[in-house]
Amino acid sequence: MKTSRDLANRRKARVRRSLKSHANGKPRLSVFRSSKNIYAQVIDDEKGVTVASASTLEADLRKKLKTGSDRAAASEIGKIVAERATKAGISDVVFDRGSYIYHGRVKALADAAREGGLKF
Repeated sequence: MKTSRDLANRRKARVRRSLKSHANGKPRLSVFRSSKNIYAQVIDDEKGVTVASASTLEADLRKKLKTGSDRAAASEIGKIVAERATKAGISDVVFDRGSYIYHGRVKALADAAREGGLKF
């Protein structure tokens, strides 16, 4: 019997496989959400480096946000990661939602990243 983690890993692999075929050399904006925090990274897979990252664990955000696990926190992370990516010279990315559905915190992060200047 497959566990829920096994099924999530299959979903993540399926999404990642689809992204690699459509990426055409673009970096990917990868999202990870836990029950208490949310994390985002812009990763250049060709070089194997993280170009920009942001999370709700950063000290200045922890003071500003009420909690790290709501849509407001996710939209702040989206804005910050978009700002850091544009500073690094990246404007086009592919969105890697991982094993999560495009809803709630994941969608809020994506919308804020688009407003911040990232195109995907």
